[in-house]
Amino acid sequence: QVQLVESGGGLVQPGESLRLSCVASGTRFSFYVMGWYRQAPGKQRELVASITSGGSTNYVDSVKGRFTISRDNAENSFYLQMNSLKPEDTAVYYCNRRNPVTGRDYWGQGTQVTVSS
Repeated sequence: QVQLVESGGGLVQPGESLRLSCVASGTRFSFYVMGWYRQAPGKQRELVASITSGGSTNYVDSVKGRFTISRDNAENSFYLQMNSLKPEDTAVYYCNRRNPVTGRDYWGQGTQVTVSS
């Protein structure tokens, strides 16, 4: 059974930074597309950022230039560095592992990020 465990959420003020981490169990970590999604109250879950096995990244427009996704295949881990946080970034953030061939997804349990003064 694949498990994804997030950490790093919390309460910060606008303009501050947070770094989310996700550790995945299982083998062949480098094969999978890893992603961060978020879901705000009353809204649909949206893709924030993803990174492929080759290191190609993709970001939703609202976080470009502020967030950076990265991965450490040796540690079965990936990260989301979030800078210049805004109140509209407030959401539960989920890490995701996707098989690029089958499309099968696994999800973490989610971590709350709250940006408020």
